[in-house]
Amino acid sequence: MLQFNKKLSRLTSCISLLFLLISFVGYSQRDIPPKPNKETAVYDGANLLTTSEEQRLTQKLVSYADTTSTQIVIATIESLQGEYAGTYATHWAEEWGIGMEGKDNGLFILVAEKERKIQIQTGYGLEPYMTDAYTYQIIQNIILPEFKGGDYYAGLDKGTTAVFEVLAGTFKGTPQRRGGSGNSAKPIAIFIVVFIIIIISLIGKSRGGGRGGGRRGRSTLMDAIILSSLG
Repeated sequence: MLQFNKKLSRLTSCISLLFLLISFVGYSQRDIPPKPNKETAVYDGANLLTTSEEQRLTQKLVSYADTTSTQIVIATIESLQGEYAGTYATHWAEEWGIGMEGKDNGLFILVAEKERKIQIQTGYGLEPYMTDAYTYQIIQNIILPEFKGGDYYAGLDKGTTAVFEVLAGTFKGTPQRRGGSGNSAKPIAIFIVVFIIIIISLIGKSRGGGRGGGRRGRSTLMDAIILSSLG
């Protein structure tokens, strides 16, 4: 009887924990805002833009949609409230029906202020052009630097312009400073190291003299050259 009571107690605890997890998940889910009656290209739920900035971005994106039929929508929210940015952005874009029916050529940019997340979600019709590599470059090298400076409008303005260029085939990418500077500095660093070792070996030879000192100097120099060539 005692063993049965223990099993029942464990079962009750597991059920209570399950209900607690379900209630927590339900609480953390964030509803998608209802689609406005009037078609818009900017939903600034986090109030990151001024009225003038929101109007300029809206006019820019609406004009682009009228010209190309590609609909781009920007949405800012205060927090994801536990939602995964990619999944949430996909559901939002689907619920609002972003993009032309049959073409699936919509693009949705989500900005979550609290989590500092930027998500660019594209329809199937744009995926061959708007690749993950381009998306990464636009977010990391164009939008984020402006956001870090506190200028959300500049980040979204420049970011959407870069999207236009990608879809038009005129986007040239952004320079990779780290890679370039590292490659150019490597030969210089190798030369400096070899030069210093030569000087040290000559000083050691002049002080120690003899054949033994000379052999040690050449061995050290050769080791340094091999290690340098291996990076």
